[in-house]
Amino acid sequence: MEFLRAGSNVMQTFTFSASEDNMESKWEDVNAAACDLAREVAGKGDALVAGGISQTSVYKHHKDEARIKKIFRLQLEVFARKNVDFVIAEYFEHAEEAVWAVEVLKEAGKPVAATMCIGPEGDMHDVPPGECAVKLVKAGASIVGVNCRFGPSTSLRTMKLMKEGLQAAGLKAHLIVQSLGFHTPDCGKGGFLDLPEYPFALEPRVATRWDIQKYTREAYNLGIRYIGGCCGFEPYHIRAIAEELAPERGFLPPASEKHGSWGSGLDMHTKPWIRARARREHWENLLPASGRPFCPSLSKPDA
Repeated sequence: MEFLRAGSNVMQTFTFSASEDNMESKWEDVNAAACDLAREVAGKGDALVAGGISQTSVYKHHKDEARIKKIFRLQLEVFARKNVDFVIAEYFEHAEEAVWAVEVLKEAGKPVAATMCIGPEGDMHDVPPGECAVKLVKAGASIVGVNCRFGPSTSLRTMKLMKEGLQAAGLKAHLIVQSLGFHTPDCGKGGFLDLPEYPFALEPRVATRWDIQKYTREAYNLGIRYIGGCCGFEPYHIRAIAEELAPERGFLPPASEKHGSWGSGLDMHTKPWIRARARREHWENLLPASGRPFCPSLSKPDA
């Protein structure tokens, strides 16, 4: 509900890795319950429900296309029965497996989105981002992009490469970006998984709401219209997206009723130096300190 109030237009099912190869006998009940929960929340606002599948645990061990497609199809059957509005193939390291996922999801006759967890260097088989996007669109995805593994700035660089690849191939598709809610300029090809802070000490890297407004505007200017977040994103980050795009959307989310934009509520503060922060220029240009004098700004990935 918090994400809905913050401005989310899509309620995605909590079905990440909830496939038969990972959950054995529980996978069907988990997928069905996830669809019901997403629909319940979406029904309290103007939101769509997306059923999500992700890369399998099988692909890295043996690239059995028939076996992997069967895993995807089992989840898709639940999504079809629950009548989700569209489907997402998310968090794929390899373009080949992502293409197989899209081919299966197309069987439902619903719009298909596909995102890869890659950076500017491409997938784990060294397929460049632009080529990944082309493969996904040719497989039948109408929305393509990236999610997870990398922070806002890196994700947008990858999206630029994807867009250029599609343009060079003469293909069109809607674009989607769902970055981390963490700054990760120092990570390598594997993303934030390789940082020594992963997963239990990432808090110093959390993006501010102002960082996310900047990310949102840059994404929108790049032509991306499905803008969201992955690990590290909180409701206030989603609200920042909705507030940044309020002029385009024509309205603010319900959660914005509690405060003014760009810190404007501070103009009532008793202290003048705090009242002086009630302006966009302050927050837009702020270089926030970490409060950790003995900590480095960047880390060295372990891999």
